[in-house]
Amino acid sequence: MTEQHWDLPDEDATRTLGAQLAGALDGGLVIYLRGELGAGKTSFARALLTALGVGERIKSPTYSLVEGYQTRDGRPAWHLDLYRIADPGELEWLGLDALADSAAVVLVEWPERGRGALPAPDMEVQLGYRGTGRHARLQSKTARGERALACLG
Repeated sequence: MTEQHWDLPDEDATRTLGAQLAGALDGGLVIYLRGELGAGKTSFARALLTALGVGERIKSPTYSLVEGYQTRDGRPAWHLDLYRIADPGELEWLGLDALADSAAVVLVEWPERGRGALPAPDMEVQLGYRGTGRHARLQSKTARGERALACLG
């Protein structure tokens, strides 16, 4: 599979990349968001969901663990933040069966904490610090992820 690298000089650039990826989606996609605390995972996720037409306030799922939305075209969208999970078994009560919907857009922060309980990723987005800005590495994991990356250019 392929990968792309993006320099993100500020938070606006991180949000722009999230919005651009939303425009490249032709259906559902499972995206694992990786990076240190404060690297921009939630900003990226909010921008992507906003660009998909989620009309309500997009809350950070840090305490609720999962937030569900509907996109402009009626697709389900899920944003998970698993930072507070100590063991993947804790996710059983969340009813994650809905994440298996192939039309859904699923964004997972800290996916390593849900190992075995999550759908496999179509794409991984690694966000990190670089100088005074940030850097993103987008890596496709499936044909769906590959198509989305190809649309980004």
